Amino acid sequence: MLEKGKSYRYGRDVNTDLIIPARYMSTTDPDELASFCMEDIDKNFVKTVRKGDIIVAEENFGNGSSREHAPIAIKASGVQCVIAKFFARIFYRNAINIGLPIFEIPEAVDDIQYGDILEYDIDKGWFKNTRTGREFQAKAFTPEVKEIFDVGGLIPLIKKQLGKA
Repeated sequence: MLEKGKSYRYGRDVNTDLIIPARYMSTTDPDELASFCMEDIDKNFVKTVRKGDIIVAEENFGNGSSREHAPIAIKASGVQCVIAKFFARIFYRNAINIGLPIFEIPEAVDDIQYGDILEYDIDKGWFKNTRTGREFQAKAFTPEVKEIFDVGGLIPLIKKQLGKA
């Protein structure tokens, strides 16, 4: 399904403490975490982010601690997905586990600026920068990972498979 969202563009080595500062680790409530998301790197993020927006970042996005709070905060803020040149491996896996789609598309990162409007189809991994007209295709997710995204994360998938959904 074709959707649109604003891009929030960040540099390299955005660590989990910049995504959700450690001082907020006393909560696991997604909505509360979202209210502090990115505040140490972008004071306006929580005031302006809308459902369907996209975070775009350089290399090594999500490095640092292994806490799941970072992708939870991003997802709960309304961000539809994250595009980066590459992700820290633990963040990559945590994002999949909680059902936050992430895409490694280096050429898209080079093209997209803060505030660009992107058209996209998450299921197809297709993105278009409306400012430049350039289109980008991400590598498709495996059927197993797509199933995790479709049900909202690994825990909901396991509950479904166990008949407890």
